[in-house]
Amino acid sequence: MIDPGGDTHLYLQISAILRARILTELRPGSPVPSEAEIQREFGVARTTARRAIGALRAEGLVHSVQGQGTFVGPRKDPACDAPRTHQYRRIAHDISKRITAGELAPRRPIPGEMALVQQYGVARETVRRAMALLREQGWIYTVPQRGSYVCPRESWPVGPDDSTESTSGP
Repeated sequence: MIDPGGDTHLYLQISAILRARILTELRPGSPVPSEAEIQREFGVARTTARRAIGALRAEGLVHSVQGQGTFVGPRKDPACDAPRTHQYRRIAHDISKRITAGELAPRRPIPGEMALVQQYGVARETVRRAMALLREQGWIYTVPQRGSYVCPRESWPVGPDDSTESTSGP
């Protein structure tokens, strides 16, 4: 049981209880309680539940898979993170391919941020990173209050170092 009046943060108390369960009851790969389940069981706020899971993740006792939940143990295949980690690069690569294929014409607008968020099913920040990469590489330029446009053909990158396919770096 947790002690709300005690000298230890509630999320640390909860993570200690969950740690004990992980070590004694749960097998690697087993799901751990969701944030909502932790909320109900311990009568705490969602942020407290999230911090408890975060503490276990920081210890390497659990890993989370977006849209699926949190599971006991480290992720079995670190390569599984690559597509999610570099999703903005895939989006940038896709847009650059659309530009070179003529689907997006020079000096014409590219789809807006919200359209790309919906098209790719990603967060705004992911689209913004993709747009920043495309700007940095010379595929697009942005006009304040108007949007982003395809650069003239002579500005397009030509060297292999400018490829959006690269998966190295952040």
